[in-house]
Amino acid sequence: MTNQNDIITHALNGIKVLDLTRVLGGPYCTQILADHGAEVIKVESKIGDEVRGWGPPFINEMASYFINVNRNKKSIAIDLTKQSGKNLILELLKSSDIVIENFKTGTMEKWGLGYEDVLKKKFPKLIHCRISGFGATGPLGGAPGYDAIVQAMTGMMSINGHADGGDVRVGAPVVDMGTGLYATIGILMAIQERNKSGLGQFLDMSLYDSALALMHPHTGNYFLSNKPGKATGNAHPNIAPYDKFKTATNEIFMGIGNDAGFARLCKALNLDHLITDERFLSNGDRVENRLALTKYLEDALSDVDGVEFSEKLLAAGIPAGPVRNIEEAIKHPQTQEREMTISKDDYKGVSSPIKFSRSQSVGVKHKPPFIGQHTKEILMEAGYSEDAINELLSEEIVFQN
Repeated sequence: MTNQNDIITHALNGIKVLDLTRVLGGPYCTQILADHGAEVIKVESKIGDEVRGWGPPFINEMASYFINVNRNKKSIAIDLTKQSGKNLILELLKSSDIVIENFKTGTMEKWGLGYEDVLKKKFPKLIHCRISGFGATGPLGGAPGYDAIVQAMTGMMSINGHADGGDVRVGAPVVDMGTGLYATIGILMAIQERNKSGLGQFLDMSLYDSALALMHPHTGNYFLSNKPGKATGNAHPNIAPYDKFKTATNEIFMGIGNDAGFARLCKALNLDHLITDERFLSNGDRVENRLALTKYLEDALSDVDGVEFSEKLLAAGIPAGPVRNIEEAIKHPQTQEREMTISKDDYKGVSSPIKFSRSQSVGVKHKPPFIGQHTKEILMEAGYSEDAINELLSEEIVFQN
């Protein structure tokens, strides 16, 4: 007899998402949902999401930028400049739980698809999530925004890089991806609330707001000190030692968050006398005397093997690790043991980091789709006859790859 707890499920089975987003924040959000069982229909124009061309590298004329945030989705291509195309959106929304879009603020309203005036009344259970650069309100309301622009405007670049090197963009698109994560959290909250109220609601997500929310501890430091903060290189503004160090073989990063960890580090480096040195008794002391402490550590580390020493520290409960490149990280046994890569045929990507005790991710149910790859299939599921679909194709309301 099968134990109920052993039944394999996907956490978001039965949730249907109409995805009108492009670029990164929105598609990253909807891939998270799709990875865990939601049915995601990606709506594109005839020319498709522009990041399909953000390469090289390419495979099957799709850029890696597109490929790695658009798995497990089906694609329908619709001309939304035509009223018949907008009507199709209304038909697809009849069976949708969530619609997510990142059009310029006011576009959905201009098309007669605004939440307050139309969608809320037609589909009271619908959750409508909008991702935009700055939201609809404020002096920048409705303005366009890209990741790096918002990094610059929210102070993120000012605390990145080295003090003498000028403001530097964070290498990963953390604003876009962070907004995608916040949007996912918000959508799941709205689903939970809908379970109680029976009603959907509108989520106003912006890159600007998300970037500010991601700026801990720098914003917190400002609220207490009234100082705007500055770039500190690899060092942490609030913790010491928390930095990158050279060894005899390679660079390592160490992060010591408490006094016990500092004592263990000192013993591992035969620097026991520093444990009782008044300059380094507490984290606050160590931050104040960072330069002196760093010199002691650099001298002691100059004779050790970085990888071996990192492993020794980890075994002693001290956070440390060698600085690796992307290839080394992907091929590392920890990455493989945690099943953090995923593949199907010619598709390769990073798998979902969300791991449940019972529910599973879907793996690669659908490889990233070609533009309009599933147009006919989606319309047939929506109740359109083959003749009606062929008419839509001939009138170029929809497109099939």
